[in-house]
Amino acid sequence: MPESTQVSMETLVSLSKRRGFVFQASEIYGGIAGFWDYGPYGVELVRNIKDMWWRAYVDSQINIVGVDTAIIQHPMLWKASGHVDTFVDPMIDCKNCKHRFRADHVADLDTSDLDKLNEALKDKACPNCGKKHTFTEAKVFNLMLKTYLGPVQDEASIAYLRPETAGSIFTQYENVRETTRQKLPFGIAQIGKAFRNEITPKDFVFRVRELEQMEMQYFLPEAEAEAAYKRWKEYAYELLLKMGLPKGNLRFRDHAPDERAHYAKAALDIEYKFPMGFKELHGIHNRSDFDLTQHAKFSGKDLTFFDEATKTRFMPHVIESSVGVGRLMLALMHAAYDEEEVNGETRVVLRFRPEIAPIKIAVLPLSKKPELTEPTKAVFAELAGQFRAEYDETQSIGKRYRRQDEIGTPLCVTFDFDSLEDKAVTIRHRDTMEQKRVPIAELNQTIAGMLKEF
Repeated sequence: MPESTQVSMETLVSLSKRRGFVFQASEIYGGIAGFWDYGPYGVELVRNIKDMWWRAYVDSQINIVGVDTAIIQHPMLWKASGHVDTFVDPMIDCKNCKHRFRADHVADLDTSDLDKLNEALKDKACPNCGKKHTFTEAKVFNLMLKTYLGPVQDEASIAYLRPETAGSIFTQYENVRETTRQKLPFGIAQIGKAFRNEITPKDFVFRVRELEQMEMQYFLPEAEAEAAYKRWKEYAYELLLKMGLPKGNLRFRDHAPDERAHYAKAALDIEYKFPMGFKELHGIHNRSDFDLTQHAKFSGKDLTFFDEATKTRFMPHVIESSVGVGRLMLALMHAAYDEEEVNGETRVVLRFRPEIAPIKIAVLPLSKKPELTEPTKAVFAELAGQFRAEYDETQSIGKRYRRQDEIGTPLCVTFDFDSLEDKAVTIRHRDTMEQKRVPIAELNQTIAGMLKEF
């Protein structure tokens, strides 16, 4: 996003619905807070983001493998991890308007200490009704979504929708290590859904109750943890740049000692400058040996690693790299958004990198006349085998160009009446709007080269 272009969250929400990126879940029934559905272009964008992340963290790494674990796990997993007892947010209610809020958000204080929060809230006005001195005392609220397994709903049948994807990576650590014959250090990656019963979901897809995470847990000896922490921090940052986020909108923020989880030796966020300011996008954590130690304790299984070189046995430490798919998608849409004046009209463009653009090529007949549409469809069929392409014959060619600009499509291929004679088509570049004539026989090769040049 050029510095001259300022885009609000309202603009992104409007574009997302208008162009089929994101819809509110159950919209015809009034929607449901904290849940969103990805439309035809949103699902393509998200798939490209996940594919790019997977290539970076799994396909291109010699010692990282992937898993796909169940959303519902044994309840003891979440007891061992501390989620049952400590995965909580401080909550307050306004006695005047009855709205409920995250206490730390209203107090603008990054702490879970209830005494500190209650003191800070004394002079704060309710964000909804504006009244002061109407808040209840802050109290903790567990964020895990509870469900029941089996026909009887009692204490013995309680289960939880996972609040993160990391937990089951730790419980499958030994199986993965043995079956892949990995030596330390090695990593396990996972992309999957997680669920958090947020008190106040807000800011579009930034804070939601159903989210998708891309996480990698890197297991290693304690002596190597500090260097690996720094290395994965830089690796994550470079990947965000490669995806299309500008340096000026990214920053590192180290967690203060009283902000980190008690077991974490170090933690930081890569923050992005969203429309509501700098907020957490990507987390890097040195989790120490807490996770495997806890699961060994609660399960009774030996999860230590025997180093044949030194003939010693120890519990591996973990460096975690974690990013939310929805937040990253929002950041990429924000960064790609641009407006410019063209012939007295405002042109809206999503300047996505081709790697993540939902559609790479739009194939367009100049008009809906059969003598043009049939050969254009043949061109589409040829391109679709190599690129994610879209065929569109509705509305004027100018309006179709504008629609593809708003979707972020890098190139448009137009088949016109001259194409019937010269066997060539026109390629239009999204960013420059320049057009050039290319023989159909050379189209695949030309497009591949142009996409690399973006």
